[in-house]
Amino acid sequence: MQSSAAKLSHHDSHFDLAQPLPPLEIDLGLLDDRALITVGRKLAQGQRLDLEDGLRLMTSRDLSGLGHLAHQARLAKNGLRAYYVRNRHINYSNVCANGCAFCAFWREPGQKGAQTMTPAQAAALAAQNPDMPLEELHVVGACNPGLDFSYYPDLLRALGQARPQAALKAFTAVEIDHMAQVAGLDVCQVLDILRQAGLKAMPGGGAEVFAPRVRRALCPSKPSGARWLEVSGLAHQMGLQTNATMLYGHIETVQERVEHLLALREQQDKTGGFSAFIPLAFHPANTKLAHLAPTTALDDLRVIATSRLMLDNFPHIKAYWVMLSPKLAQVALGYGADDLDGTIVEERITHEAGANTAVGLTEAELRQMIEAAGCAPVRRDAFYNAVED
Repeated sequence: MQSSAAKLSHHDSHFDLAQPLPPLEIDLGLLDDRALITVGRKLAQGQRLDLEDGLRLMTSRDLSGLGHLAHQARLAKNGLRAYYVRNRHINYSNVCANGCAFCAFWREPGQKGAQTMTPAQAAALAAQNPDMPLEELHVVGACNPGLDFSYYPDLLRALGQARPQAALKAFTAVEIDHMAQVAGLDVCQVLDILRQAGLKAMPGGGAEVFAPRVRRALCPSKPSGARWLEVSGLAHQMGLQTNATMLYGHIETVQERVEHLLALREQQDKTGGFSAFIPLAFHPANTKLAHLAPTTALDDLRVIATSRLMLDNFPHIKAYWVMLSPKLAQVALGYGADDLDGTIVEERITHEAGANTAVGLTEAELRQMIEAAGCAPVRRDAFYNAVED
């Protein structure tokens, strides 16, 4: 049985991804935290959670109780299926005008380590290991002030020729907004040109935390949270599925986390095109915030579980193994997550910030992780259609 997202063609302009949670089978006896009992009763009655509920979830120390609530929501959405994709990351440039304090990947023009691939170079990278099937190319870079808009459709066409069977999931909402400014076009015009060049879906990066206070302090040159939501909504209206993210574990408050989730839920109610939410655990090494401690496993699982319960209209919650570690991502499959991302092959952005995980995993490793967690592995494409042999 496939998820609701799996029934959707990526050519459709209307999405049916935003299905709310049904009443859940909650065993209140498994909850030690009285605040969770309040939330559990609402979930058992099929009620939507609010800000106060999110704060209860995000601050609870009853990890097993929180896991019970989130796992019931996960079962209602996806059963025991756990998804992965055979994908490859392509980071076409690290030259960026934004200079975000939390990013270890970006470089200034001409700085040592600054890199920008030509479309042909990116295509050659994508074409490596031709015997390794790929369902998706995940293409993100930076807001490079030195690139003309024509570079981006050229990049997509080159990648599409190198890997014609792989869907191009490319360019965050921030990158799209940057392209519109460079080209002097509106977002819909940019998306239409990119779609004709092969764009099939968009990743969810650049959302960070929507709170204006956080963005003023850490990424003042980046578009606002409202603009990120607007660009994502326009992509949905044009028939493009996108992901959504939240970068947590830096200077944001617990309330700002929950408000971020509520803003995503509201946008999903409006346009319905988010297929997955990915909480991103902040890695401070080699950034301007290197003095901060990394997130704890407790916090990571709390965020995963809270996301599954608050984002009742999102079909999938991803445990991104690169940031969590494969072992904790495996545990997260019991805390609301139902997707592990994919093979990736060569991850660069998080590893620039000190990640000590592998840069990629094999399909066999992903399936073993899922099966050992008691779930059923499902190889998917970029749109959550099952593509099992």
